Amino acid sequence: MRMYDIIAKKRDGGELTPEEISFFVRGCTSGDIPDYQTSALLMAIVLKGMTNAETAALTENMAASGEMADLSSIPGVKADKHSTGGVGDKTTLVVAPIVASLGVKVAKMSGRGLGYTGGTADKLESIPGMRLTIGRDEFFDIVRRVGVSLITQSGNLVPADKKLYALRDVTATVESIPLIASSVMSKKIAAGADCILLDVKAGSGAFMKTTDDAVRLAETMVAIGEHAGRRTAALITDMSCPLGNAVGNSLEVREACDTLRGRGPADLTELCVELSAGMLHLAGKGDLQTCRDMAAAQIKNGAGFAKLKEMVSAQGGDTSVLEDGEKFPKAKLCREITADADGYLYSMNTEKIGISSMLLGAGRRTKDDPIDYSAGILLRKKTGDRVHKGEPLAVFHTSSEEKFAEAEQVFRQALEIRPEAPQKTRLIQARVTKDGVERF
Repeated sequence: MRMYDIIAKKRDGGELTPEEISFFVRGCTSGDIPDYQTSALLMAIVLKGMTNAETAALTENMAASGEMADLSSIPGVKADKHSTGGVGDKTTLVVAPIVASLGVKVAKMSGRGLGYTGGTADKLESIPGMRLTIGRDEFFDIVRRVGVSLITQSGNLVPADKKLYALRDVTATVESIPLIASSVMSKKIAAGADCILLDVKAGSGAFMKTTDDAVRLAETMVAIGEHAGRRTAALITDMSCPLGNAVGNSLEVREACDTLRGRGPADLTELCVELSAGMLHLAGKGDLQTCRDMAAAQIKNGAGFAKLKEMVSAQGGDTSVLEDGEKFPKAKLCREITADADGYLYSMNTEKIGISSMLLGAGRRTKDDPIDYSAGILLRKKTGDRVHKGEPLAVFHTSSEEKFAEAEQVFRQALEIRPEAPQKTRLIQARVTKDGVERF
């Protein structure tokens, strides 16, 4: 079998066999196939697409390219969730403890942020003492005892994806539903959960800009998960403005704690209840409305917040900052950004707001950049709100005076103020399951 022939076949629109896909993934991972040939096939896939069968085979081979987590020694149903990324998306910090407090195990490996999207691992590491690099045995022990553990991704998990993504990132081959779906689902399958809920974002702060594109991606991922024997569903959710009011690591942890204590922003609370319900439903805890009621009760009675503290304590974190967010290390400098006109905040370019937060120090331009955990943005106004000239729109947090100017310039470019109010966008736009698509 020659890589040349595989590239030519896909270039001409042919369907690759499972054997050809296996040959490609093995050779790419081992280094036997040179990067230029791997890149050529990736571009052919972007241009010609893949069938569902091809995408499933690619995913399964990628998942099997390294360590496969075996969670069978942990009793009970194990659930996982994945968000396709966004700005202010701290849902895992709320949802995982809620689900675990209701008896469904959550053994989750989370990633770090790159660019304008924040990573769950970075948010958690803003908690003093919090350990996210944990050995397998301790990880499993915490899940058994506490019901939930969030750690950084294993270095041996899906090495094929690490290789392919690094090449996609520099060869303009990121924009492909089969490649996105196989990247996400190979990691989810390798992580070993019994059921997987996907939060697929749509809007200016998401990779998928429209609901229709997000639905297509979700359908592909759900089909892959079900094909691999995992109960899988997806929610299509709005990312046309940031989720919640906090953008930045410790700021988002504080907001997650507020949400678990019943005083979080309405949009974040609504989405976290819906995601929790989706995971509980997949885990067999009842119909969706019953699961919504259960999740909401864990916020009201404090059980979800107690579970978060229990997990953080088990991983060495200082739980006093969860109880009192004022104990988090503070940014040296804060500055209000005010409105320059009267009207309504008509739209927010969420990607630019994420970039503004990154420029303040809350994110990374490259994977090796250090993060200022105290940096970020607290939004005072969001899409649809009435604003008056001179009124605060946001508060910037940073440790460097020189970072304000560029961050403010980008932030202001993200906002559009008009005399008229915008049409309201639904937070939860669709649900995708093996049985089809339900739009809201």
